[in-house]
Amino acid sequence: MTDYAEEQRNELEAIESIYPDSYTVLSDEPISFTITVTSDAGENDETVEATLKFTYVEKYPDEPPEWEIFSRENLEDGDEEEILTLLQQQVCAVSGLHLLTVPLLAEENLGMVMIFTLVTAVQEKLNEMVDQIKNRREEEKVRQEREAEEAEKVAFQGTVVTIENFLAWKARFEMEVAEIRRRRQKDEEQAGKLKLTAGNNVEVDESLFQDIDDLDLDEDDPDFNPLEGSDED
Repeated sequence: MTDYAEEQRNELEAIESIYPDSYTVLSDEPISFTITVTSDAGENDETVEATLKFTYVEKYPDEPPEWEIFSRENLEDGDEEEILTLLQQQVCAVSGLHLLTVPLLAEENLGMVMIFTLVTAVQEKLNEMVDQIKNRREEEKVRQEREAEEAEKVAFQGTVVTIENFLAWKARFEMEVAEIRRRRQKDEEQAGKLKLTAGNNVEVDESLFQDIDDLDLDEDDPDFNPLEGSDED
């Protein structure tokens, strides 16, 4: 008869010695713990990290442990799904349907302690993801350079004239011309009103002309000069 408790204790001792800085016990009943897995540094010293949480079931290792991603760093949702799928592939599910969908390695893992195997698989996967991050960054750089080149070509060539954008430009141009004419006409009308108002405000002293008939003007005299005699003094 398998002594599950002893096998579990032995594995925990081995895990603590292998991962002294990343292994943390969460509870003793049921036995639950985390192991933080960090990738190797990438080209620019970037890393990705996943903290895996494992919980022993009563009959582990004859039955697979429970697991989840406790926390993560620099991983996207799609990356997390890949890790969970990887773990699923490394352990054997109880139902026969799952036995048909997992690789033989998973079936072989049942009956043996497997935490080290699972963590090692995740470690390798994270290293692959660092390389994928590098590839994604290079692809993004190429995409940005391509977009910059296209933008430069458009700026150099100008806007391609089509019927649609020509008609739109023509409509805007006609509206602008009509607005300029309307303002000019308004200014001219206002200027005309100002001139008319100024003319109506001229005051004439009519008394200057009241005694004009009393003046002794000999207009029939060919030598008549109205300016002569004005300085009688």
